[in-house]
Amino acid sequence: MKKVYLDNNSSTEIDTGVLNVMMPYLKECYGNPSNLHCFGREARVAIEQSRDQVARLINAKPEEIIFTSSGTESNNMAIKGCLYASDSKERHLITSTIEHSSVIHTFEFINEFQLGRTSKLGVNRYGIVEPDELKKIITNNTILVSVMHCNNEIGTIQPIKELARIAHEKNAYFHTDAVASVSKLNVDVKELGVDLLSVTAHKIHGPKAVAALYVREGLKIESLIHGGTHEHGLRAGTENVAGIAGFGKAAEIARQDIINNTSEKVKILRDYLETEIKKRIPEIRINGHPTDRVCNITNISFAYVEGEALLMNLDVDGIAVSSVSACTVGKAEPSHVLKAMGVEEKYANSPIRFSLDKSNTREEIDYTIETLVKIIERLRAISPLYKPK
Repeated sequence: MKKVYLDNNSSTEIDTGVLNVMMPYLKECYGNPSNLHCFGREARVAIEQSRDQVARLINAKPEEIIFTSSGTESNNMAIKGCLYASDSKERHLITSTIEHSSVIHTFEFINEFQLGRTSKLGVNRYGIVEPDELKKIITNNTILVSVMHCNNEIGTIQPIKELARIAHEKNAYFHTDAVASVSKLNVDVKELGVDLLSVTAHKIHGPKAVAALYVREGLKIESLIHGGTHEHGLRAGTENVAGIAGFGKAAEIARQDIINNTSEKVKILRDYLETEIKKRIPEIRINGHPTDRVCNITNISFAYVEGEALLMNLDVDGIAVSSVSACTVGKAEPSHVLKAMGVEEKYANSPIRFSLDKSNTREEIDYTIETLVKIIERLRAISPLYKPK
């Protein structure tokens, strides 16, 4: 059976070069990087080299990179770290209605334990936070604004530079979850003007269970994990040397892909997929902004078809896609992103996210289109709601 992987926003295939870099640290170079002997020093060199590689990818300083275990941990560290470090009596934090679950649930935690006051920014029909909305709710007590760089479900890019400027006018810090945008866009922390930024390895052809948080030089946050002095005292625990080494190599490859404009090839395939689906399948909705999206995502709703049923039928034919973010699988309710955008019910229940990669081919996309057309026809034929026009 032919297999086509179009779920690269959930995770990417590890690059062979990345795997090769990791292997020595899983076998021969097994020293603890905190030790001073030659085994430890060897591991420490690998970590610091990777810190430099990740920093170069986002135009940061190496000392501004803190390694973590996941994008989720990085988001938690940014938000809770700022909250716990603040000496303000009325701590106010702002996020948006379409954030990743790791941000949404962190804000819910803050509310539940009354650790601060929180507000959420709505989005327009394209899933974009409008800067004027932030101006309306930000106050002199706001300590942090957290808005993702681009949405992981629909790919819409947010006006981060303008939002960060508004936050700074009120002396608030600005955090962005850039997990879905790094390597697809040229992410530059100085150009964006952010204070904190999350990135993870397994979305850029690196290993799972390793990520990073950019913390702007001079910004003080509180540690969430206490113990040793690892990661500049912000993240106690022996470092995942092999994973970090792989992350560094993945960051180096991603930076070269940006220089080579590899994203343009992905965008051409993505646009071809969208165009053919629009031609051949009636009553669909493409979710997100038509142009202000990252190159690899198209999120499409098919009226009168249940999203999970469509996903499973595609899987039977060897095509891997998502209906929602991997971190929210198992929930019976529609995507919180589409609900926030005001998408009507017949489309809100049937989104499929196709997330492409530089390794995908025109042949794979053609196979996906042909298979999708047949499945939609079959599922709509048994739907009591569908009436062919």
